[in-house]
Amino acid sequence: MSIISEVKCARCDRKYSGVRSRCPYCGARRIGSGKYSEEGDNSKGKMIIGVLIMAVLVVAAGVLLFTTPQPEDEPGTPPTTIEDEPTGTPGDETISVTGSGPSVEPSPPEETSESPSESPSEPPRLEVESVFITYAGLPLVDFSEPIGTPVPLRVRIEPPGAEYDGDIVWSSSNTSVFDVVKDNPEGTAATVTIIGSGSARAATLTVSVAGVEAECIVRIR
Repeated sequence: MSIISEVKCARCDRKYSGVRSRCPYCGARRIGSGKYSEEGDNSKGKMIIGVLIMAVLVVAAGVLLFTTPQPEDEPGTPPTTIEDEPTGTPGDETISVTGSGPSVEPSPPEETSESPSESPSEPPRLEVESVFITYAGLPLVDFSEPIGTPVPLRVRIEPPGAEYDGDIVWSSSNTSVFDVVKDNPEGTAATVTIIGSGSARAATLTVSVAGVEAECIVRIR
C-alpha cells in the first residue's frame, strides 16, 4: 500500500493521486475526500461513523427518558371527589370534598339594595296644599259688579299636578246676592252671576278642593 492514497474521480471513474484537487484526466474537482480506491478503508470509516451516530442517538434517548418528569401518586391518598348533591338545610349548603383537603363552604351571596322580585318604588303622591280663585289668571279675594253681571272665574291648585279625590265644590254664602254655577264637569271653572234680590249687599264665594278652601268677597256695586 502506497503512503499517499489514490482517489477515484466521480466523473470519469479513473484513479489519481490524492494530493490533487482536480482529476488530471477530465478536470473534475474533487468532492470532499473523493472516492478512494481502497475500498477496505472506506468501509471501515463508514462503520465508525455509523457506530458514533448510533451512540449519540442512544445517549440522547436516555437523557430524554430520565429528564422527563413522571407523575407520581402519593401512596395511600384516595382520589378527590366532589359530592353531586349538597347536604344540609337550604341556604346553608356545604360542598364536601373528600381526599386531601378540608370541606369548602361557599361564600354567602352579596346583599343588594333591591330584590329582583320587588317592583320599583312609586313616586310619592302630590297632595293639594293650597287653592286660589282667579280672574283672568290673577288671584281674586274681593270684587264688586252691577246686578245681572256674569263673572267667569277659575280655580288654581298648588302645587301643579297635585292629585285629589272627589269633586271641586263652588258655593255662595247668600244666593240672594249672587249665584255660582260650574262651567265644566271637572269644576275648575265657574261663573258668578250678581242677583241682588235681597237687602244684603255682599256674600262670600267659597271653592273647596280635597278639603282645602279659598274664599272671595262678592259685592253688589
